[in-house]
Amino acid sequence: MLVALPTVPVMANTSVIQGMLGTEIKAVDSRTLAIVIDDFGNGMPGTEEMLKLPVNITVAVMPFMPTTQQDAEAAHERGHDVIVHMPMEPNKGNKKWLGPGAITADLSDVEVRKRVEEAIDNVPHAIGMNNHMGSKITADERLMRVVLTVCKERGLFFLDSRTTYKTVVPKIAKEVGITLLSNDVFLDDVYTEQHISKQVSLLRKHLETHDSAVTIGHVGPPGKKTASVLKQSIPGMKDIADFVKLSDMVQGSMSDPFILPNP
Repeated sequence: MLVALPTVPVMANTSVIQGMLGTEIKAVDSRTLAIVIDDFGNGMPGTEEMLKLPVNITVAVMPFMPTTQQDAEAAHERGHDVIVHMPMEPNKGNKKWLGPGAITADLSDVEVRKRVEEAIDNVPHAIGMNNHMGSKITADERLMRVVLTVCKERGLFFLDSRTTYKTVVPKIAKEVGITLLSNDVFLDDVYTEQHISKQVSLLRKHLETHDSAVTIGHVGPPGKKTASVLKQSIPGMKDIADFVKLSDMVQGSMSDPFILPNP
């Protein structure tokens, strides 16, 4: 069971900026937190509740699904980031969960490129991509080299959801030269409010020793529970972190083109 995944700080804190006249100007010393919600695109439970959260989030939309365009447009209209939630083959699990256009290990480089390009075209307003499932694919250098190359060509960043500790995404991202972010905490890998609340506490603990964090939740079976816990938790979390979209983290990292998790 995935719980917490280590990463390095995304944005450095600044305590004091020296003014032009020698005056010390206090800068905001704040940690940043990005909420990513996966599995949009199929009219899943919790969709509306997530979109109505009182902070901007990043909405990961599966391509080629019944409400792909609708969910992406709704998220964009409300100021949320939109990324492609790219279905990828896992080591274990039902392939039917992947949905259409998935990346599987038996595909040629040409077919992988075609599917990634079509997925990007199918999700309006997409500025990045993350993996849906994908423990098998994100551990495969050949396949991820194609995926990340296409993302770079299309101007997208990549979020490694960290569904396997064997991920090769950091290595290939550095090779390709694409901006990479990494998941730190899964909120709802167990579908109970008690567990989701426990994961929020884990997230708070992570932020005690890190400048930033990315956390992933889901619409679908846990959707309404996750949205409820987040809605209750956000006011208290604002005391320790600024809620940002993934694009804000990317912009804040431009001095260092890679945002790499610890191996």
